[in-house]
Amino acid sequence: MKHIKKSTVILLALFLYITVTAAYFLPRNMEISEAEKWIAVGVSYTILLALWWVLKHKEQMHGNDHSMN
Repeated sequence: MKHIKKSTVILLALFLYITVTAAYFLPRNMEISEAEKWIAVGVSYTILLALWWVLKHKEQMHGNDHSMN
């Protein structure tokens, strides 16, 4: 059975969370402009991408330590 990496699981869970909450709450929020809504979603996805990149590189470094032993 293939092992799913931690970075992939976290990425998928947070991606689904951001997408569902944005789809549910943003159309109902009339207090901020459309531009602010899209900027908030874009920043959320950018943070998610940065988190995935950090976790991926951390896993690669951890994997390189084990292959050297």
